[in-house]
Amino acid sequence: MRESSSKPPVAPLDPPASSVRAWLLAVRPRTLPAAVSPVVVGLGLAAADHGFRLGPALAALLGGLLLQAGVNVANDYFDFVRGIDQPGRLGPTRVTQSGLIPPDKVRLGMIFIFALAALDGLYLTLASGWPILIAGLAAGLAALAYSGGPYPLASHGLGDLFVFIFFGLVAAGGTYYVQTLSVTGEALFLACPIGLLITAILVVNNLRDIDTDRRAGKITLAVRLGVRGSRIEYALLLAGAFLLTAIYALAGGRTGALLSLLALPLSVIETRRVSQNAGPALNQSLANTARLALVYSLLLAVGLVIS
Repeated sequence: MRESSSKPPVAPLDPPASSVRAWLLAVRPRTLPAAVSPVVVGLGLAAADHGFRLGPALAALLGGLLLQAGVNVANDYFDFVRGIDQPGRLGPTRVTQSGLIPPDKVRLGMIFIFALAALDGLYLTLASGWPILIAGLAAGLAALAYSGGPYPLASHGLGDLFVFIFFGLVAAGGTYYVQTLSVTGEALFLACPIGLLITAILVVNNLRDIDTDRRAGKITLAVRLGVRGSRIEYALLLAGAFLLTAIYALAGGRTGALLSLLALPLSVIETRRVSQNAGPALNQSLANTARLALVYSLLLAVGLVIS
């Protein structure tokens, strides 16, 4: 792993760009459906169980968005500090590496976002009890450890597992808990398909960056699996999500969950694209996979309620 002294030089700051537009680049709005989707699933199941509470619902949604934004900004900052982001990277513009926002301001922005998430978590703790405090602290620490700290999860092939746990089980299961003050096996089971779909977003990101990550010493799971293995992982994640949903609906669950299968054609189309494309062309697949997760979660939530 490269030390901070080997980080690439920062390009001269362009004042007009270092405004709202630059911060939007840092937050990466196209990835925010990854935060909304598991919350929608948790809310849909809670509403089906007559446990919907508006205040905690809105706070859960806000908390998910803040944590996703915080992870994105932290990743932007820490990947620059570690020398992982180099000129010529294939993904969307990184504001720290490109010089759009100075590193110290990006760091302060990261702290500010996580502080807002902590305030949101405090409200949820007061509204729903101490288990949310534990879950929130774990999520916050994992968000920082994803690309920062002495053992960055993303640089050691653990990013996929992190995303599945915290954007699937914790996000969907936690949302259900703040509504009903309980966690059921059904809630955790339904958290798995959306966790798989959110993980697939990361797979596309890492598949695109295999070569640059390898050169920078960032050993993601995609680097370990290679291009073919990563494409297979992507296909299995999407297929697994819809298979689990069908099993749930047909094996005694709420049959309305089958409504989510209307998103299956989108999954097939995107699997084909990911199997054929590489490099910057995968940026569109990344956004499309995030959209797929959101469409799936909305359909699933509606299906659960109408059941």
